[in-house]
Amino acid sequence: MASALIGMFLRTRLPEHHLAGDSKDVIKLATALVGTMAALVLALLFASTRTSFEHTSAAVSRMTADVVQLDQLLDDYGPQAKPIRAALREEIGPLIDSIWREDAEARGAKAEPRSHNETVLYMLRELAPGNPVQASAQQRALQISTDLAQTRLALSAQPTDTLSHPFIIVLVIWLMFIFAVFSMSSPPNVTLGIVLFLCILSASAAIYLILELGQPFDGLMQISNEALRTALR
Repeated sequence: MASALIGMFLRTRLPEHHLAGDSKDVIKLATALVGTMAALVLALLFASTRTSFEHTSAAVSRMTADVVQLDQLLDDYGPQAKPIRAALREEIGPLIDSIWREDAEARGAKAEPRSHNETVLYMLRELAPGNPVQASAQQRALQISTDLAQTRLALSAQPTDTLSHPFIIVLVIWLMFIFAVFSMSSPPNVTLGIVLFLCILSASAAIYLILELGQPFDGLMQISNEALRTALR
């Protein structure tokens, strides 16, 4: 918006021949070049953040399935696994808080889960199977528990913002140049102002969407933790 207003101001100060004839053609070509580069960067950023968002969402779904499957295996193992099932349930809440830190802070919860390897995995290794069925369930539970711990570490270690800020800064500068040139191309009027405002709103919404996708565990478009909480219930 600021660059569009600056362009309107420059329109009143620049000599007319600077914005007509060959100069006008060169300005159009330069704007088209910058517009093409901005469109490419915008598309690349959106594709990158969308792919990352989907991979993270799939990891959360896989972790939820692992939790449910691990609990079912422990249930099939028998009464000896009841303490492990209880330990697993006690870890899910802190596990969720360690990933969705913004939600945890809003509720005043500590986002520091107990180590999965020091509780469930340790207790699983201490089990003494009494028959081949229990031995098979123990081995499968150990594998799932290890996978669950790795997924949890990967999600907990994920940065809150996966975007490259220089890309965003350069993109915004290019868009500012484009809208400044647009507003210089015609004398100010109501129609021009409305069209420029809608274009600026659209471009800003696209950047906002990319920024939201780059933060999968907070903001308006965060991945939901309801599936994990439902699995806990």
